[in-house]
Amino acid sequence: MKTQGILYASALSLALVAGGAQAADSEQQFGPNPNLPEPQRGLLPNMTIPEPADWGDQKPTVPDGYTIQAIATDLKVPRQTLVLPNGDILVAEGKGGGNAPKTKPKDFIASVIKSQGTTSVKGGDRLTLLRDGNNDGNYDQQTVFADGLNAPYGLALVDNNLYVANQDSLVRFDYQDGQTHASGKPELVTELPSRINHHWTKALTASADGQYLYVGIGSNSNITERGMEAEVDRAEIWQIDRETGAHRTYASGVRNPTALAIQPGTDQLWAVANERDELGPNLVPDYLTTIQEGAFYGWPYSYWGQHVDPRVKPQNPDKVESAVAPDYSLGSHHAPLGVAFSNDSVGGDFSNGVFVGEHGSWNRGDPVGYKVVFIPFENGKPAGNPVDFVSGFLSGDDKTRGRPVGVTVAPDGSILVADDLTNAVWRVTRNNANTQEPG
Repeated sequence: MKTQGILYASALSLALVAGGAQAADSEQQFGPNPNLPEPQRGLLPNMTIPEPADWGDQKPTVPDGYTIQAIATDLKVPRQTLVLPNGDILVAEGKGGGNAPKTKPKDFIASVIKSQGTTSVKGGDRLTLLRDGNNDGNYDQQTVFADGLNAPYGLALVDNNLYVANQDSLVRFDYQDGQTHASGKPELVTELPSRINHHWTKALTASADGQYLYVGIGSNSNITERGMEAEVDRAEIWQIDRETGAHRTYASGVRNPTALAIQPGTDQLWAVANERDELGPNLVPDYLTTIQEGAFYGWPYSYWGQHVDPRVKPQNPDKVESAVAPDYSLGSHHAPLGVAFSNDSVGGDFSNGVFVGEHGSWNRGDPVGYKVVFIPFENGKPAGNPVDFVSGFLSGDDKTRGRPVGVTVAPDGSILVADDLTNAVWRVTRNNANTQEPG
């Protein structure tokens, strides 16, 4: 045991040295046609994560004309938020992870590195409700709406039905406007894949007409190192009939679809996804994309269309040939975990596009992400480079004060950001904006 400890410590030291020596990005990778360098493979990937730090008297940075404040603190690992019709806010709190075994030295090293950038707070396995009782922007009422859940993540409201995607199931609560506590236990809609659960988050959104629910289900490995049997029903987006619970694969080959949204005025489903690791600091780009019914997006056989991943055995040329390239690169290892379409009430240059919450990298020498970016749209499609909207989570001394997860745009144009390191929900508002009544 002592010898194993020495070997482990040595491997960890090598990983840290390699990460610290990592050169900065050689080229930006944003947009529909990112530069894709040759894969870089080694004994261990570069692994560096900024050390957590307190905010002190500082706050995240937002553009001129906007203000940010924490409307809830001391939460238990907030992930995603949902604005209810009366303006109340639901926060899903939890920390999943399943029972993914660590089979190689790099698995142990990666777990240590990643744990350095996470909160020590235990996940709440609950939904918390926030209420601004007098409409002054201060959410002074905070109650537990429902507890006893299992790492809840995705949220959706259709009519009087509140849907919650746990790490192992999709459940439904009855909801009445103004309700502060769930009445009764949730009803099971359908089980969700949870064996091993390497990627445990289950993203959720409802179709424009409310008939279907879409759930994002991540892969059970980085690149099939646990075998293809472990990937049955994984790296997919399910379409679920919300009345019967019947489901089918709507799209496949999406390694880890961490957030879903319907484009306003359409029935078009969009997703952000975390791509594969261990091909170097500039491969493979995470992305924002439309999700087309029946489409295959490459994982595990290829990335960004027909770029073959040689690590996958046996290869599948027919699947590679059918692989659809994503719409928009967010850059490699930014780890997007939230997506939300803007509206006119947001104002300024931020009314037409999407906000993306980037949790931040762990497996490269120079950290990237750790912010909320805005992707401008024209004619219903991304147009232009990302613009920092909420930043300042990374400090100049290689420390991080927070890590964005879910992003929600309220009808009044305010933007909510769940931060699972600060354990807070941030709210960004436009200065001197006319307040729109919720509804």
